[in-house]
Amino acid sequence: MSRPEDAVVLIPSLHPDEKLEQYVRDLTASGFERIVIVDDGSGPAYRHIFDRLADFPGCDVLSYPENGGKGHALKYGIRHIMEVYPDAPGVVTADSDGQHTAGDCLKVSGAMLSQPKKLVLGTRDFSQSNVPGKSRAGNRLTSVFFALLYGHWLPDTQTGLRGIHRDLLPRMLEIPGERFEYEMNMLIHCAGWHLDFQLVPISTIYLMQNKGTHFRPFSDSARIYRLLFSNFFKFASASALSTVMDVTLFTVLDKWLLPALFPVFLTIRDYALVLSATAFARVCSSLLNYRINRQFVFHIQRSRGALVRYAVLVILVLLTSASLVSGLNQLLGMDKTLAKVFVDTGLFFINYRIQKAWVFYSPDERKNDA
Repeated sequence: MSRPEDAVVLIPSLHPDEKLEQYVRDLTASGFERIVIVDDGSGPAYRHIFDRLADFPGCDVLSYPENGGKGHALKYGIRHIMEVYPDAPGVVTADSDGQHTAGDCLKVSGAMLSQPKKLVLGTRDFSQSNVPGKSRAGNRLTSVFFALLYGHWLPDTQTGLRGIHRDLLPRMLEIPGERFEYEMNMLIHCAGWHLDFQLVPISTIYLMQNKGTHFRPFSDSARIYRLLFSNFFKFASASALSTVMDVTLFTVLDKWLLPALFPVFLTIRDYALVLSATAFARVCSSLLNYRINRQFVFHIQRSRGALVRYAVLVILVLLTSASLVSGLNQLLGMDKTLAKVFVDTGLFFINYRIQKAWVFYSPDERKNDA
């Protein structure tokens, strides 16, 4: 039976100070016997710090000359742990700046052992007064967007304290990203793999208003948000392209093609002409949208019944939109156009989530639900 102390603590480090040495002492005093520190290209000026750490019992120090980024360091350390410590029950990743206590590492490790099929996240409380305003706002914003796009409410998307069971370690190496975006990519991929998250409350520590962080507010935030929204932007672009096709086809059919091919439309009610043009244009644009979403947005090569599920969803979304718009107009007196803007905006996010989770799910992803 594994104990929380049996996990390997993995610490990526760049330009550390004396806090890292004290942190390793605290981890050792708490019972951790295997600690891996990755020197992410700190350079000769910091060599003496890592040399002292290498003398600690059970502490492995890995180094390489050029800075590769936090994601690179984490994957470098995971490979080392899989090779050198194959019996380890898992890995606890922690930051080197003193924000994660040894006690919290034990809590995260214990949760990892009890929930081996989940990614364990040490979660901070951003409502506390010691949290810098930009950190509070940034985390809340990314939490909201992550919930909308990926269906999981994670109050701390940027936590570096995570528990990864050994069965999940190979999959962590498949995740792209070399710098801070790797940790966000980990959350996105785990959501796509239908792996659940286990949230563990931890201490909220910001030393000197987090001045020691190597996080670059503009470039690293841009990487993170590009990852967060990249798939959704593809989805939105596919919808926009399908809308253009829908309107174009409708116009061509309504004004020229149908009247020229079927003169009978000129002698019957205009409604029949509009209905025929609308139906044909909508079917064509929906098939285009389905193809783009399947191949370029959700990257699913084969998924049995996806077209049927997509058709069902299209019909349900249309009926829901019409019902809600009509209801808001009749019950609240809201203008129909305004109501449609609100309703369809909300349904757009819901439609994305349903397509990702139900219409275009990968058979390989479903295996992880077992």
